[in-house]
Amino acid sequence: MNILIFGSTGGTGRALVEQALAQGHTVTAFARTPAKLAIRHPQLRIVQGDVMDFAAVRQVMPGHEAVLSALGAPATEKVAVRSEGTRHILAAMAAAGVGRFVCLTTLGMGDSQAALPFSYKYLIVPLFLRHAFADSELQESLIRQSPLAWTIARPATLTNGARTGVYRHGFPATEKGLKIKISRADVADFMLKQLHDVTYLRKAASLSY
Repeated sequence: MNILIFGSTGGTGRALVEQALAQGHTVTAFARTPAKLAIRHPQLRIVQGDVMDFAAVRQVMPGHEAVLSALGAPATEKVAVRSEGTRHILAAMAAAGVGRFVCLTTLGMGDSQAALPFSYKYLIVPLFLRHAFADSELQESLIRQSPLAWTIARPATLTNGARTGVYRHGFPATEKGLKIKISRADVADFMLKQLHDVTYLRKAASLSY
């Protein structure tokens, strides 16, 4: 499959690129700073561009069969990268006739809020992640309004652990025994599986160990 990946230089984005190539996909990695993506492969094309620039997003879109987004930003970043970037991606996909979209957000969005530990809900999010969570909430709202074939992945706290292929997904917010963490490699594993699975079509799936 010919796929386009946004947020390709972040931890999850790099895992998406690596695993997609290993699975035989043809990959376009869209990156503001391509030098950060130290991957070279005959089926990889790296395109320099800023997701906040709609013209650049629209230009790179044609010819792809699916789009994966792992957009993110530092907690202190006040620019709405997730929501505005996603707005541009969705509009460019609609214009180019690209239908499948798999997007990374975070556990705690929408009906998954109850799955967050007490410390996250009442301390960490209000004090340190308020802007990031507000941006992700708007991002999810834009996706849900889209007629595209979308899936939202809501991972727990991300780690740099190995890909295991063994994790919980699609669980209710009241699920017991969660570790509230998951490796970026396993998140990438889940997101790529959605390209051939309709279980979570037009749905959001929570991810954790």
